Order: sequence, then structure tokens, then C-alpha cells
Amino acid sequence: MALMSAKKSEVSAPRQVAILGSTGSVGSQTIDIIRRNRNQYEVTALTARRNVEELAVQAKEFKPSFIALAEPDGYQELKNSLSGYDIEIAVGSEAVAEAAQRPAEWVMAAIVGAAGLKPTLAAVERGAIVAFANKECLVCAGELMMNEIKRQGATLLPVDSEHNAIFQVFDFERREGIEKLILTASGGPFRDWDTQAMGQASPAQAVAHPNWDMGAKISVDSATMMNKGLEVIEAYHLFGLPEDKIDVVVHPQSVIHSMVAYIDGSVLAQMGTPDMRTPIAYSLAYPERLETPCDRLDWNEMKTLTFEAPDPGRFPALRIAREVLRAGGSAPIVMNAANEIAVANFLDGRIGFLQIAATVEKALETFPHRQPETLDDVHLLDSEARTLTHDVVATHF
Repeated sequence: MALMSAKKSEVSAPRQVAILGSTGSVGSQTIDIIRRNRNQYEVTALTARRNVEELAVQAKEFKPSFIALAEPDGYQELKNSLSGYDIEIAVGSEAVAEAAQRPAEWVMAAIVGAAGLKPTLAAVERGAIVAFANKECLVCAGELMMNEIKRQGATLLPVDSEHNAIFQVFDFERREGIEKLILTASGGPFRDWDTQAMGQASPAQAVAHPNWDMGAKISVDSATMMNKGLEVIEAYHLFGLPEDKIDVVVHPQSVIHSMVAYIDGSVLAQMGTPDMRTPIAYSLAYPERLETPCDRLDWNEMKTLTFEAPDPGRFPALRIAREVLRAGGSAPIVMNAANEIAVANFLDGRIGFLQIAATVEKALETFPHRQPETLDDVHLLDSEARTLTHDVVATHF
């Protein structure tokens, strides 16, 4: 199994870590866990897209040897802010990939979207332990990524709460005993809304997730349930089970983070309060565990856990993702790119909430699909899909 391909290394102090996307939601929570365990970790590299102020604050606190800013416009401001600090500063996408190549035993890959593919692969190529919080890498280049992990002897640790939960209860040594995976979904903020109301939903309403603290794009993906579609594809690559053995169930309380069903009727579930610092800490300390400040489950207060099937009529994104997984080729790349563009247009007020999935379907219908063979092919297809999706938005909406 590729996730277990490297030997479990004993946690030593300090473990050298690099955080790709350190100012985002997952990156900031990773910083919080490290801050609480300073004697066990040494931060060697940090990257951000454009949040100069927060990146500078983090750099001053942890004093990494290298930091990278993806968007060059903030270089001078960042340089001025860190004047007098012995920290190398670089800008641009190549600099972000370089941060992943710098010596660090453990790398948090928390860059949202397809932009995280190249730096994540750079960390894999040097055989690092990669804590993986970027669904899109496996969605866009799952086969290429998993083959490279095997070839380089890298260790991939899923950070998404659902895949981290499965990882904790998946019997890698006795895979033949596994019947299916069950991914749980909160249902997002519109779980009980009718289609008419969803059509009028605002970006502010879509990002107001009832349980989890996440960034805007991921929160919208939760509201459309596209995030669960991406997770089905990710689970397919991570755990090697076919699409029809990966179920999704809506669980509004977000207490059970996912489950593994076994052929004897047993179902193993990983449970906890909805706090991303739990799977982050699990990945940071792997194969050991770290104490976290996360709230503990109160069994006296937890009266009811409920489950329901997702509604394919109101949330078509999950159906789209399953069709894309079965189609293969360029379809997952196009779906991911089209979704990113559609979500950005929704957040900017140019299209409505229900038009996100409609945009993705139209892009998939009109794209000239072909099989990617290399990472360059993936990037080219991604770029073409984004251009086409912009045209779809302009033409149809």
C-alpha cells in the first residue's frame, strides 16, 4: 500500500517540518499545534499565496531558513517586514516548489486547488513524509502521484478528516476483509433548504459552515457537496477500493468522521469533535500521538447521532464526481478546474449557487477530452479547462 510504503519513523525532537500554504486554514491550524509543542518541531520552510502580513508574523516567530510567496507583488513588503532576519525570501510558483524540496522530514501540503500539485509532488520526489490536505492533487493526477509515491518510498498521510479517519481504522495488513468505505458528510449549510432557496443563496450563507472552520473555497464545496465528490475520487486512489465500494452518508453532527465496513459485519468508526487540529496532530506526530486543545466528546451531552442519504436532486455534484471517476482520462482534471472557476465566480457574485454544478457539467460536456500521460499534460489540460470554463460562464450565465 502506497500510504504505508515508507517505514514508520520514530518521532524525534525536533522533527524538521515545512508548511506549504501556512497562512490558510489548515496551515494556520498546523502552526497552532506546532506552537503548542515547540520543543518537538523545527520549522524550516513556509509558503503563502499572497498573505504577506501573516507570513511575516509566522516567519518572525519560527525563523525558518526559507519562505516563499506565490504572488510576486508582495515581495518588497515581505522583504521590508523581515529586514534583519536571516531568512531567505523567494517569490513565484517555482519558489513554492523549492520550499517543498528543502530538507524537512515532514511536509504539510495545504495549498488549496490545483496550484498545490507541483509543490506536493516535489516533496514526494525526495521521499518525504507528506501530510496531505489537498484533495485536488489526487483528483487531477491520482495515478501519477501514487506511482511516484511508490517509486520514491515517500509516506502519504491524509489530513482531511474523512480520509484521516479511514486511515486510522483501515486494516492495511488484511485488506481482503474490507467490504467498503463510508465517507460522512455534514450536509453543509443548505442540507434542509429547498432548491428554490438554494438558488437565491448568497456567498456569505454558503461559507457559513455549521460545524467546521474552513476557507471560503472549501466551504462552498461543502455546501454543493462537491467536496464529497472530490473525496470519493481521493479515497479511490488512497485506499485502492473501486468506486462502488465507497459510500457517502450525511451525518449532520460531524462526530463520526468516516467508517470502514468489514465483511463480518463490523463497522469501525473514528470519532471526535469537528476540529481539524485532531487529524493535523495525528499526522504531525505519526506514528505517535500528540495532546491537543480540541474539545473532547461529552457522552452525556451527545444524545443523538443521525444519518441520511445525500439528495442527488439538490446536490448533483456528488453524481458528477462519480461519473467523472468512472470516465477517467481528463475528466477529473476538467471537473476540478471547472469547479474552481465556478466557485470563484459565485464568490464574486457573477453566478448563482446552483449554477456552480451547472457550469461544471457544461464544461465537461464541451471539453475535448484526452488521456494525460505526464504532469505537464495535467497542467496543460487544467489550463485549457479553466479557459473553457471562463467561456462557459460568460456565454451561458
